[in-house]
Amino acid sequence: MITCTFENGNTNSLRHVVVHMIVEKDGCLLLEKRDGPILETGKWSIPAGFLERDETAAQCAIRELKEETGWDGEVIKLFKINTDPHRPHEDRQNITIEFLVKPIKKTGDKDWESSKVEWIPIEKLLPFEEYAFDHGETIRQYLEYKKNPFPLPILL
Repeated sequence: MITCTFENGNTNSLRHVVVHMIVEKDGCLLLEKRDGPILETGKWSIPAGFLERDETAAQCAIRELKEETGWDGEVIKLFKINTDPHRPHEDRQNITIEFLVKPIKKTGDKDWESSKVEWIPIEKLLPFEEYAFDHGETIRQYLEYKKNPFPLPILL
């Protein structure tokens, strides 16, 4: 939570905004294995990161994708906005903005937040409940969308 002080002197706890990216290429999803002193370390996740003050959500998606995986990408479509205050395994109950991102090319290396970054074939994905946070649910929804497209974005 972020503690904010307003003009009238009152304070309140507000939630962070994070951006998630669903990146697919040749029937594989780009996933990272979380590492270091971060929540859900050791679990696989989709690329994700905190929205900075002076960037749009789409800019954040491209920046975080590059930082965490070394891949350049292009935002294709807004996939989901999740405002559920009861998201699992969170210590600050973030609001997520999730994008479908087209990979362009690998131009760098992963950062310290991941021990591995891999393209995982869709048919070899882990059970959805084994991913960090609620990323497995996002993957499940994405695969459902691919099979039978429905109107986007998903709003929770």
